[in-house]
Amino acid sequence: MTVNMTKGQAISLQKDDGGALSAVRMGLGWQAAPRRGLFGTRTREVDLDASAVLFADKQPVDVVFFRHLVSDDGSVRHTGDNLVGGVGQGGDDEAILVDLQRIPVHIDQIVFTVNSFTGQTFQEVQNAFCRLVDETNGQELARYTLDGGGQYTAQIMAKVHRAGAGWQMTAIGNPANGRTFQDLMPSILPHL
Repeated sequence: MTVNMTKGQAISLQKDDGGALSAVRMGLGWQAAPRRGLFGTRTREVDLDASAVLFADKQPVDVVFFRHLVSDDGSVRHTGDNLVGGVGQGGDDEAILVDLQRIPVHIDQIVFTVNSFTGQTFQEVQNAFCRLVDETNGQELARYTLDGGGQYTAQIMAKVHRAGAGWQMTAIGNPANGRTFQDLMPSILPHL
């Protein structure tokens, strides 16, 4: 059963049977919003990029994004860049796979971001979401839908963080501006 998350909400990543999840997928989906023009409605392709920044004690130690598809330790993997969105017709346009059992013990948080590499604002995006899926059985665990529009070019979406012996996901959903994850670091730090 999917939990539709609200901004700031946290959920445990424990299975219903009390066991811990071993592998999750953070999926991102979006579509270009139709724009009214002189000759009717049209859409312009939007290139959003998903990134995962790995932190140890509030310090960034690795990042996974379209130019670095696998974390140095191999526990986090990006499935590849999608330049237009909407391909999955509601499915994931970009995804980041996280092997929770392989994450080194010093990594305590993974923050997921999305940014418009081409600098288009979220006013040009519709039906955007991030979702967390149990990679072992394909069950969607949680979904966070981006609110529509905005003059920003990025969002700090969510984080997966250690909670005792397990993990939790927290929906963040804060707008930001930047074309790359490096541009977003000042906006990420308050959420650690």
